[in-house]
Amino acid sequence: MNITLRLLLPAAAVFLADCASTKTATTPVPAPVTGQVTATDALDDYDTIPVTDSLEPLNRATFTLNHGIYNALFRPIAKGYTTLMPKPVRQGVDNAFENAKFPVRFVNSSLQGKFDRAGKEVQKFGVNTFTGFGGLIKQSDHVPSLVDVPTEDTGQTLATWGIGHGPFLVLPVFGPSSVREAVGLAGDYALNPVNWLFMLRGGAEKTEWIPSAVNTVRSLPDQLEKYDSSRANSVDPYVSVRSVFYQNRKAASAQ
Repeated sequence: MNITLRLLLPAAAVFLADCASTKTATTPVPAPVTGQVTATDALDDYDTIPVTDSLEPLNRATFTLNHGIYNALFRPIAKGYTTLMPKPVRQGVDNAFENAKFPVRFVNSSLQGKFDRAGKEVQKFGVNTFTGFGGLIKQSDHVPSLVDVPTEDTGQTLATWGIGHGPFLVLPVFGPSSVREAVGLAGDYALNPVNWLFMLRGGAEKTEWIPSAVNTVRSLPDQLEKYDSSRANSVDPYVSVRSVFYQNRKAASAQ
């Protein structure tokens, strides 16, 4: 059991982090140039994304494996969580964990030179922590200047620095990614205080795994909903999910 936790918890803690982010690009993009892969599903009406997918056979196999894991393991957990926990409680838990991710947003805003945005992240964290009972209540939503501050992550920072995506990757458990975004996920994981005990103590024998596990469970319903949406009504779910991934990362980098 401990071995299983050691293997799964670090990965599951950022499960499908970039499969379908909150904001999705819906504006048309330019026609492809030579060497681009064109989507062949329902998303074609508005999306033609430059893609390097040299590992497509391996990616498709991992995609199929992940789909089985999501259905067999994560969906029952998500259903149990939503059944047992009232929506207001789930919202409070989500707020607290998102508030705890302040270092991810602050550090990456600063690294991108977006110091005004970094300052707003400090304000949001202070308001939500000290007047929102540790972040359980998102009090910053009542401050006009702090509403809808775009989030920043390590993948966006790497993009700002001029680092390209590299080949598309479907990572076991994590889901769709690219070489750049895989590095970004590792950076986000390291910057998130929720994971610090697990990383520093290096084991699941005691209680170090609990914050990461709770963070994973609370995020499952939303992430699975986004995953299902990215596959919906598609001729080729693999291409559809890949396309949504690139749309979302493009939209995030443009904020």
